[in-house]
Amino acid sequence: MPWILLLFAGLLEIVWAVAMKQTAGFTRLWPTAIMGVSMIGSFGLLALAMRDLPLGTAYTIWTGIGAVGAFTVGIMFLGEALTPMRIIAAVLIVTGLVVMKLA
Repeated sequence: MPWILLLFAGLLEIVWAVAMKQTAGFTRLWPTAIMGVSMIGSFGLLALAMRDLPLGTAYTIWTGIGAVGAFTVGIMFLGEALTPMRIIAAVLIVTGLVVMKLA
């Protein structure tokens, strides 16, 4: 169960990161509200997952899901550049997540 909570916490991190981009400096109401709600949900689920998972493992996987997810959303929907160096960076993050899970 803690791994499922952590997965959803990571997915909500992607939501709040993308919503934060859409707030235009917190001047747009709905993206700001979505960001706030998803941020609270993400932190809450992370805290619940940390009851049973080690801090380093939980935090690393949470941030990794958020980083790679935000990277993917940025490329697919926000027109961000897909360069070889960015792909290598994302692959290294995913590799780190797998190693952390196996450890």
